[in-house]
Amino acid sequence: MDFLNLKDISERYRSELKEAAAQVIDSGYYIRGPKTEEFESNLCGYLGCKNTVGTGNGLDALKLIFRAYIELGVMSVGDEVILPANTFIASLTAVIESGLKPVIADIDTKTLNIDITAIEPLITSKTKAIMPVHLYGRCCWDEELKSLAQQYNLKIVEDNAQAMGAKSAIKGFGESYMCGALGDAAGTSFYPVKNLGALGDGGAVTTNDDKLAEVIRALGNYGSEEKYIHKYAGVNSRLDEIQAAMLCVKLKYLDQENARRQEIAEIYDKQITAKQIIKPLLSKNGECVWHQYVIRTENRDKLMQKLGEKGIPTMIHYPTPVHKHEAYKELNTLTLPVAEKCATEIISLPINPAMSNQEAIIVAEAVNESC
Repeated sequence: MDFLNLKDISERYRSELKEAAAQVIDSGYYIRGPKTEEFESNLCGYLGCKNTVGTGNGLDALKLIFRAYIELGVMSVGDEVILPANTFIASLTAVIESGLKPVIADIDTKTLNIDITAIEPLITSKTKAIMPVHLYGRCCWDEELKSLAQQYNLKIVEDNAQAMGAKSAIKGFGESYMCGALGDAAGTSFYPVKNLGALGDGGAVTTNDDKLAEVIRALGNYGSEEKYIHKYAGVNSRLDEIQAAMLCVKLKYLDQENARRQEIAEIYDKQITAKQIIKPLLSKNGECVWHQYVIRTENRDKLMQKLGEKGIPTMIHYPTPVHKHEAYKELNTLTLPVAEKCATEIISLPINPAMSNQEAIIVAEAVNESC
């Protein structure tokens, strides 16, 4: 059994992907052409937001949001952004590389997302944004988060790299309930393993803020709104036309594939009965799209070894909280006990839309037998 086989996932629309690639090749437009425009429009329609700006990858999407806010005078170098300890390193990197200061919050044991009750004590006069990460595909949004942002005049920048298609029970600042259209802006990734994955790197910013989108588009195009006229000190970060074409195809199947992930999660929830296992909260209203199915146990290493012996692949997302990486030594002295404990307990089980029910049952039985 593979943890994730991208070829199997793409098999159902393989012919459509080939046709889409051929259309791009024949069009002669390879950067910012009609397929990019089509995908950006389609994603706006799917999420219920006004603007989508394709970028080279998800990290760039987040960085360009912060860069644009700095250009617009909303933020200044040295301002603070609050983000969770349990996330992929890109969330932290985006803040630091934008010249902003990361302030790390502990996480909620039930969701493994940022502990929203831990945010307010971290807010200072330098705080300008909160970055909720919809980790593992689970929406991180509630009234307390909204009210904190409004009370302290903070931007909410969603890291939506793992939750395309997830929904909130509470609508965002606009009219949408979809992750990626809840806060002021969101960065997403189309890295191939994502629920909505390209066949290479890609990302996007989604926002209802027209001016922000305008500046982001220019920043990602060498700072240029008009050819050879460079208004900003920009970068090269644009969604390739061929990846946009792939995403146009795959977006049509996203809800079906997320529903299939939900079915696998429900099998796991029912079939995993070992008392030593803490299972994730089951999603009932689309608030989780199961990018990963993450269980917890105090005997993580032993369980992973036994599962490996049975041919069951597992992974750890993520073994090191962001404040404990060697690359960012200035953060290493922080102590965030919940995130640090969970990092020693979490295991990701295989979950993807190409899995069969029987495969999911085999995994669950193997977990029970290995505890």
